[in-house]
Amino acid sequence: MPIIMPIKDLRNTSELSDMAHKIQEPIFITKNGYSDLVVMSSELYDKFSRINRVDQAIFESEKELEEGGVSIDLEEAFEKLDRKYYGKIQS
Repeated sequence: MPIIMPIKDLRNTSELSDMAHKIQEPIFITKNGYSDLVVMSSELYDKFSRINRVDQAIFESEKELEEGGVSIDLEEAFEKLDRKYYGKIQS
């Protein structure tokens, strides 16, 4: 269940910070009854950022395939990564 608070409750920043760290969920702030802000802990923001980067990479890969990109098998992908980052080929 999402946490929704009126903007006037932002006055107690210490309590809001404690809540954000404890629940590890976004807190939605309303102004005049409408959604205005989202507050979250920095840890939760970092988690969302990592998820977004993965989702973006998947989206770009799918788009590349739709535009005629060629897929490679898993073994070939690992060999290319090993050569690129370790200068070796898997045995």
